[in-house]
Amino acid sequence: MLLKSLLIFLFFSSFFIFSCKKDAKTDTTGNLSFSADTIQFDTVFTTVGSTTKHFKIYNSSKEKIMISSIRIARGQSSNFRMNVDGVKGKSLSNIEIPAKDSLFVFVAVTVDPNNLLTPFLLTDSIVFVTNGIVQDVNLIAYGQNAHFIKATKHQQWLPSYKIICKEKHDTTWTPELPIVIYGGYALIDSLCCLTIEAGTKIYSHNNSGLWVYQGGCLIVNGTKENPVIFQGDRLEAEYREKAGQWDRIWINEGSKNNVINYAIIKNGFIGIQAETVEKPLGNILVLTNTKIENMSGMGLFSRFYGIVGFNTLITNCGQYAAALTWGGAYQFIHCTFANYWNESTRKTPSLLLNNYAEGEDKIYDFSLSQADFQNCIIYGGNENELSLDSASTGKFIYNFQNCLLKSKGVGIVNGSAVDSAIYSMETIYKSNKDFHLNSSSPAIDKGNAELNKNYLFILNTDLDGKIRDGKPDLGVFEY
Repeated sequence: MLLKSLLIFLFFSSFFIFSCKKDAKTDTTGNLSFSADTIQFDTVFTTVGSTTKHFKIYNSSKEKIMISSIRIARGQSSNFRMNVDGVKGKSLSNIEIPAKDSLFVFVAVTVDPNNLLTPFLLTDSIVFVTNGIVQDVNLIAYGQNAHFIKATKHQQWLPSYKIICKEKHDTTWTPELPIVIYGGYALIDSLCCLTIEAGTKIYSHNNSGLWVYQGGCLIVNGTKENPVIFQGDRLEAEYREKAGQWDRIWINEGSKNNVINYAIIKNGFIGIQAETVEKPLGNILVLTNTKIENMSGMGLFSRFYGIVGFNTLITNCGQYAAALTWGGAYQFIHCTFANYWNESTRKTPSLLLNNYAEGEDKIYDFSLSQADFQNCIIYGGNENELSLDSASTGKFIYNFQNCLLKSKGVGIVNGSAVDSAIYSMETIYKSNKDFHLNSSSPAIDKGNAELNKNYLFILNTDLDGKIRDGKPDLGVFEY
């Protein structure tokens, strides 16, 4: 009897407790607020989805809020898509936000192609209905049609690629629409030349780039007013200076006629990689009036190649601004190698020269038959920005004439020349991103004017188009 009485007591006690507990109140005012009133996407290429952006919905009430519906205004026909706190859909209903809490809304967009050459505007909105109160967040995206090159060849031991010009069938890229390289490399085949006209913009996706195959030829015909631009395919503001977005321009053997004039190459892994291994030295890249900047690896990487550079600026790379390896033959005049990479610790110098390759158990000899640097600047944020690395019996011939070098304790190899060089640890630029000379720069008036007379058609102006005077300054910019 005692046990029975106890059970009856507990039953009625529990019933009393739960019957006295009130349901949590629901706010009926529809008092929502948002972290943004507009979500805007910068230029998005057609068929390629955007990055995902987000905003928050806030319930500042002391009571929970039930949102009757959250929908994209244009419904299933909209280019925009959303995800509300993990739930996808164009239209969702009965979404609850606890008191003093919030929800994330994630938004992305894919733009359909059309016939427009210029960027075009897409608009929509996300509509919230709460207790009969209607609120919205605007959606804006700028779309851009493009010519897409998507890798179609996938072979073992080779990167994915698509041949863009076949043997003896030259190709020209023009500036009417951007070029987007996706899923691998755009390949210039043997005995074929790709010419890129002034103003053309080439955007490469992650792990993609341009590949100049054996005997192929690349001609970049930019101008000061309309340079050819190589960069990643993400155009949102947060990607504007993000390194490592795409792979590289890879001149793999190549030909004797590769020319890049007035190009901007930025935000990739390696700006230009030029190499010839199986053939005798003879393949050439002429690099003029060009900027290579913000590469997560190297700006210019060569293996046993021939490179001539005029008025070329290479800056802010995670490793070397220029690594000229396995020997080769090089001439750089009025060039600036300036490395102030600050996204991680950089232990490598701006400029590396070497004449060997390392195997598993031996050193392979190569010949550095020429490495002339004239009226140049080799500088950066480290104490030593020059490495002369000879570990073979091959030739190791270099010459720094009228150059500004930031170097500390660098040995000069016997038999090579350093003529009228300036060793300096001073501040020489306006800033670590603006490489125009400051008023007290030791590079002012230290150039060799006689040298410029030999290359008057190229070197009578600096990278800005400013006339060089009778006492030219070092590097790419005249003060």
